[in-house]
Amino acid sequence: MRYFKLSEFDSPDEPGSGARMDRDFLEMLDQARAMAGIPFIINSGYRTAKHNKAVYGTVNSSHLRGLACDIACRNSNTRYRIVAGLIAAGFTRIGIADTFIHVDNDSVKTPFVAWLYA
Repeated sequence: MRYFKLSEFDSPDEPGSGARMDRDFLEMLDQARAMAGIPFIINSGYRTAKHNKAVYGTVNSSHLRGLACDIACRNSNTRYRIVAGLIAAGFTRIGIADTFIHVDNDSVKTPFVAWLYA
């Protein structure tokens, strides 16, 4: 990877767990970062079941399988550039919140969706 270290994807309760991230996901994310032209700050990558429960993640969260991450964003320009990079890299599952963008490439879930967090 050019833009990330595996440790950025560690579950807070298990150092080194970022190594469980899916390699294809990480490759796409690295491409998205290059296309966006701005840093991606990872809020959440791989999650242990314990951490996922602590943050009220869904039971079938893609984070549990290393197929998702949440990227910090604080303003509309950053949000636009991150989303544009993700789409250009081929991601088809994007969730948008005020302070982060969720992205995953979980093939068992419906593709070509975008959602807002209330």
